[in-house]
Amino acid sequence: MIIRKAFIHEYEAIKKQRLASYEPFSQIIPAGHWEILKNTLTSENVKNSDAEVFVAEIDGTIAGSIVLFPSQSQAYEWDTAALEFPEIRMLAVDANFRSNGIGKALVEHCIAAAKKQGYPFIGLHTAHFMESAIRLYKQIGFSRVPSLDFEPLDDGIIVKAFRLNLMH
Repeated sequence: MIIRKAFIHEYEAIKKQRLASYEPFSQIIPAGHWEILKNTLTSENVKNSDAEVFVAEIDGTIAGSIVLFPSQSQAYEWDTAALEFPEIRMLAVDANFRSNGIGKALVEHCIAAAKKQGYPFIGLHTAHFMESAIRLYKQIGFSRVPSLDFEPLDDGIIVKAFRLNLMH
C-alpha cells in the first residue's frame, strides 16, 4: 500500500468512490441529512482550498482517500468559522478493500503530516451513525470534544467532534 497525494485528474473518481462508500448511510438517516452529506462529499471545495487529498493505492488502484484541511481554513461550506487546528474529513475506503487497515493508514498519514507541521492537535467530526469510524478514531487515540459538536439540521443527528493531542 502506498499513501500519496491525489492527482487533480483523480478527483472525480475519488468523489465517486467517496459517495459510494457513504451511500449505505442514505438508508438510515433522514433524506434531508443525506442531501447535505452527499453535497459535502461531492463538493468542489477541496479543489479551491489548501486542503490535501491523500489516497491509499494498492496495485495501481485507489483503495481509499482522506482529506486534510489545514488550520485556519473553512472546512464546511455552510460554516464560516475557521478551524483552530488541522481537521481530517471524508475518510472513505472502497468496499472491496475494507478491513485491511487502509482507513487507519490514511488517518495515521494525516496525523504524521499535522505533527510535521508542528500543530498541537488534529481534529475531526463524524456522525453517531458512523460507528466503525468512531471505533477507529478511538482506537487511534482521539478524544471526544463535545463543545465542538454541531447539528447541521434540526433532525437529531449530532456531528461529534474528536481531537487528538499531537504533543505527547
